[in-house]
Amino acid sequence: MSYLNRRKFMRNSLASAAAMSAAPYFVRNLGANDKLGACVVGIGGRGNSHIGAYIGDSRTVVTALVDVDEGIGKRRAAEVAERQKFEPKLYTDIREALQDPSVDFISTATPNHWHALVGVWAMQAGKDAYIEKPISHNVLEGSALVAAAKKYGRMCQVGSQCRSNPALHNAIKFMNEGGIGEVKFARGLCYKRRASIDSLGDYPLPEGVDFSLWSGPATYTNPKLTRKRFHYDWHWQRLYGNGDSGNQGPHQTDIARWGLGLDRHPNSVISYGGRLGYQAERKDENYVDAGDTPNTEVSVFDYGDKCIVFETRGLSVNGQSDEEINKLFQRGPDGKGNIIGVIFYGSDGYVVQKSYTHCIAYDKDMKVIQEFKGGGNHFGNFVDACISRKYDSLNGDAMVGHLSASLAHLGNISYYLGEKNTVSVDEAKTVLEKVKSLDDNVATLLRTAKHLTDNGVDLEKYPMALGPYLKFDPRREIFPDSKEATAMTTRAYREGFVCPKPADV
Repeated sequence: MSYLNRRKFMRNSLASAAAMSAAPYFVRNLGANDKLGACVVGIGGRGNSHIGAYIGDSRTVVTALVDVDEGIGKRRAAEVAERQKFEPKLYTDIREALQDPSVDFISTATPNHWHALVGVWAMQAGKDAYIEKPISHNVLEGSALVAAAKKYGRMCQVGSQCRSNPALHNAIKFMNEGGIGEVKFARGLCYKRRASIDSLGDYPLPEGVDFSLWSGPATYTNPKLTRKRFHYDWHWQRLYGNGDSGNQGPHQTDIARWGLGLDRHPNSVISYGGRLGYQAERKDENYVDAGDTPNTEVSVFDYGDKCIVFETRGLSVNGQSDEEINKLFQRGPDGKGNIIGVIFYGSDGYVVQKSYTHCIAYDKDMKVIQEFKGGGNHFGNFVDACISRKYDSLNGDAMVGHLSASLAHLGNISYYLGEKNTVSVDEAKTVLEKVKSLDDNVATLLRTAKHLTDNGVDLEKYPMALGPYLKFDPRREIFPDSKEATAMTTRAYREGFVCPKPADV
């Protein structure tokens, strides 16, 4: 069957599947003792966690697996068969898996550029969808998922597992009840060491990988691979990933939005940073890393009366002299180790998210007021909703995922538009002094610059880039003063892999 004819066949089959599968759980004649069939898409490291969750849930069985890497697929299928004593069907093409009547929902941990399309196609085929964060690769993909969930009546959950953790629920309840006074500002942190992904080059593809299917909605480089490690390091190439602001960031920006009660997009954004420091590490001033997403990035999001700042640091954070942050995260005087979390600044104190299952409230004198601990079952919450058909029971629905992922997208848009606008620290200071924010913009800039110089970055030779200050229309999801920025809220899609616009799902 030719590729074109196969696509027509897929379209017709999906239309039939959607008609048959759109009915709720209880209408599809699943008995009380029947299990929901899970299809896990993208079965590497994180995908294996999805598999474990559904094997461990008495209400579900893994009936299908999808991966474009033949070797990983066969190995994982054998492992699943051994663990659950039932062999799943193995597919390389998600479109074929969506025709499988044994599949009730998909659970995807593919690379970011596939997240939204897998979810939209699944819901069009009458399947529910659990989608890893970030729920989208760009802004309009998130809106498409929100629209699809509504149109097809499907459950759609984003993998922001903190939404199901008692530690966060109780900490945010404490704040909402005035535990640290008035709270208008939150700082998200991803101080997480990320080494170079090796030099930009032309590398062979792993055997058994269908690179056209892997590329999917992204530009097909046919089949040139510019990074050394095929799996995972796509995070740091913008065709596929969103950098750490879109990898780790959606966890922290989601918690920041949740704690501040922000259920909309920001009014404006400005970002600065760069992919810096690897020349010093390699002792080669001409070294070019294969990644093209920033490893250092600060984004300021203004919501009018509230504000979020998100900071990404990919170089070493050992020995950094951020005294207040070290105290809040209870790091010793040597300041060793990564810091990933959120700080809420209240008029009477602070609440700090130290991990996914641990938060601490302090007063202004840095005395502990209360601690909050406990993890939950985010996958279980999704399965609950698949059975009950109650969309509002989802702890992290499509809109939650869309709004939090979009913060990464908006921040990256500002950065990418200003990527060639390299500036001195003093020049950046002059601009940031005028930017509306509840943070001390200049103090954050100076801390960021010191972090870079502490890691051997010569900011005169390798200066930071400063993106433009961009106003954003939260309702229309456009940048009213920048057609160039608005164009970056979507992408050019390959034929056969087009994520529909929200109005066209």
